[in-house]
Amino acid sequence: MQTTFTLQTQGPGLYEFTSDAARWLRGVHPSGDGLLTLFIRHTSASLVVQENADPEVQTDLAEFFHRLVPPTTDPSMSYLTHTYEGPDDMPAHIKAALLPSHLSIPFSDGAMCLGTWQGIYLFEHRSRPHSRQVVAHIG
Repeated sequence: MQTTFTLQTQGPGLYEFTSDAARWLRGVHPSGDGLLTLFIRHTSASLVVQENADPEVQTDLAEFFHRLVPPTTDPSMSYLTHTYEGPDDMPAHIKAALLPSHLSIPFSDGAMCLGTWQGIYLFEHRSRPHSRQVVAHIG
């Protein structure tokens, strides 16, 4: 069983879609156990499981990765050669290489086995808005 979630982003940051995934999972597999796999179909965004209680966590993560891999306009990034798609493009690819492109989440009785404060996020690394696709598969 498989579906694709389309998520609209408005620039760098974390976009939670836990409830979308949970709703789909309950609808197609209301009971039983299994494994939900999520895969992002892009090379400049990532997927993460992260705290969903305090929004400062998402803000701090986005800021950390911005400092870790700044845009190519930063002098420390002058060695990069893939710059024709904008100063955020190659840094976005680097961030996506450091973070997961897929997640595996067990489920039981039609509910994901996430911890109390865990949520599923698309981590957008590009500056401008994008339409991102995440494929969900039940195995």
